[in-house]
Amino acid sequence: MIQRTVICTAAAALGLLQGCHRAEDRGFVAEPYLSDDASVAFDLEPLQSGGGSQQWIAIYSSHGTVARFRIEFEAAKSAPAKSAADFDIKFGEGRLMPEPESDSTVLLVDLQKALQAKRTPVPPLKKTIIPFTYANIGDHLSQAKGGGFSQNPPGNWSALKLFLGKGDQEADIFLNINAKIKKGQFSMKDPDYGDLLLAELAKAL
Repeated sequence: MIQRTVICTAAAALGLLQGCHRAEDRGFVAEPYLSDDASVAFDLEPLQSGGGSQQWIAIYSSHGTVARFRIEFEAAKSAPAKSAADFDIKFGEGRLMPEPESDSTVLLVDLQKALQAKRTPVPPLKKTIIPFTYANIGDHLSQAKGGGFSQNPPGNWSALKLFLGKGDQEADIFLNINAKIKKGQFSMKDPDYGDLLLAELAKAL
């Protein structure tokens, strides 16, 4: 699983950087959030953690509803490089965890649109913890207009790729985090994963 994660993420990182809008390097800049049709943004509140791990409470408020869920990352490890040309990729394990008194009705509708899912998921009667493998494919990034990220100018975004599910039910999604402005973002990786991702996310969100 880890080997596949590294290979897939190297390709994703290359595509991400090639697709970025270039800009003159002017140093770190102020970062208002830029929305796009293939992403859903939410607020983040950090929780105390240690040992290289991170925990966040994600909050999505819209149309009178408030969805809350927890994101936890275990400490990342570097993938062994096979050659000097390989990407420096860090990977690890994590989980999405439900929070009490959360109403994800509107969040799931908005995720369905962003992920281009065709089927509306039926949330389970009882939420559960969803494990994932993640790969860090870039730090100190800034948002590009219309979606994606750029290294120039540098910013405070980290781009992560999550692997949810198992076997033929595995699906990938981007989770981007800006600790400076306390913002997170789910972004579509491939519309073919839309239904699988939405069904998986509905278990915890």
